[in-house]
Amino acid sequence: MSTSPTPSEREKKDKEDRAREAEEQAKLPYKWTQTIQDLDITVSVPSNLRGKDIVVDMKKMYLKVGVKGQEPVIDGPLPHEIHPSESAWTLETITSGKEISLHLDKTNKQQWWASVTTNSPYFLDTSKITPENSKLGDLDGETRGMVEKMMYDQRQKEIGKPTSDEEGKMAMLEKFKRQHPEMDFSNAKMG
Repeated sequence: MSTSPTPSEREKKDKEDRAREAEEQAKLPYKWTQTIQDLDITVSVPSNLRGKDIVVDMKKMYLKVGVKGQEPVIDGPLPHEIHPSESAWTLETITSGKEISLHLDKTNKQQWWASVTTNSPYFLDTSKITPENSKLGDLDGETRGMVEKMMYDQRQKEIGKPTSDEEGKMAMLEKFKRQHPEMDFSNAKMG
């Protein structure tokens, strides 16, 4: 019979996993970060390079980044789709030289990526990602409506009142009662 780890054991393992992931990510020839909506990648390159020396190929499910005449730094299939027309790259001057800065616009704005490409040697455990707080106004209309409904339903449950779905069923029953006064509803139960 297996036992669940204690909170301190789980915390220790999570800390070890984060350290291992940070170490693995540091070995990559690029740095990357993500939000639920997009992915940003930076690749350091020599300061004497210009835009025409850079190779960037962004497709819906593929990414290639590098310097002309050299082995690409990134070259492989993406784990999820992007909007190439909404994605961009620039060559920027930084204090230590130059870097290629890429911004990838995710097609699915509800999904965390475990890696930049599916052939990456290192992957993040996306189940441990803690999303940043977002404002309801940042969400698209459909998602915002769904979140507002969930919040309303949660508040209703907390104070012992019916959820929006239950309210809808009760309103439908009341309308049916008005339309059929000849029927006896004294034993009607909601559920």
